[in-house]
Amino acid sequence: MVGTQERSQEDSRPVRRAPPPMAAARIVERRDLTEDLWIIRLEPSVERFAFKPGQYCTIGAEGIERPYSIVSAPEEPLIELFVELVPPPEGQLTPILHRMGVGAEVSLRPKPKGIFTLDRTAKTHVFVSTVTGVAPTVSILRHAIMTGETADKQFHVLDGGSYQDELAYSDELRALAERHDFIRFTPTVSRPNDPRNAGWMGATGRVNTLVEDYLRDNDLDPETTLVYACGHPGMIEDVKQRMVHIGYLVKEERFWKD
Repeated sequence: MVGTQERSQEDSRPVRRAPPPMAAARIVERRDLTEDLWIIRLEPSVERFAFKPGQYCTIGAEGIERPYSIVSAPEEPLIELFVELVPPPEGQLTPILHRMGVGAEVSLRPKPKGIFTLDRTAKTHVFVSTVTGVAPTVSILRHAIMTGETADKQFHVLDGGSYQDELAYSDELRALAERHDFIRFTPTVSRPNDPRNAGWMGATGRVNTLVEDYLRDNDLDPETTLVYACGHPGMIEDVKQRMVHIGYLVKEERFWKD
């Protein structure tokens, strides 16, 4: 039996405990953004799925499980996920999820995991993300605003994609930045001349190449600033290499192919 081990007070023999039972979650909302990107909201079968903003949940279907960072804040009743289709044979779960509509059920591991959470020792938080990597950032910001956990904090969000329609939360993040002076938002596209980016008026270039200039232009002190990088492993590695030379610490969350 798989489980954790405890030691009894009566003897030293290990006492095995069964893992908690698997939960389920029903898709109650779905919004397709592009052919390979969509947002779903899940209603869990458990009374309350408790997690920290920035953590991920593990869902599954047809015997395949994968972790997905949670977009929603812990205070919200539904679990919101931002999913990218990875075609087979490399992708295994996302092709199944892509076929699922409202009313379909997935399995849900009862406990969230992950340490890509807000570090309260820092005053300034700079989030760097690509496409679905923005998920934990949105969760952290929603929670901070809902709970008022914003005193003496500054949040800077740099979100990148190849195309503007991949920046799923740009409207929400832009609105938050307009309403709250402790939030700044910079979206960027790496293919500004592509027809899909017609009318784009924002920053251009890969998001990892913008971080150094952004930190310098905003005079962000490395002693009180933490850089969070979430998304494609190549982006994260590049950000880390750039930051090590100028004295900033980086917290990372890698998104691997399905």
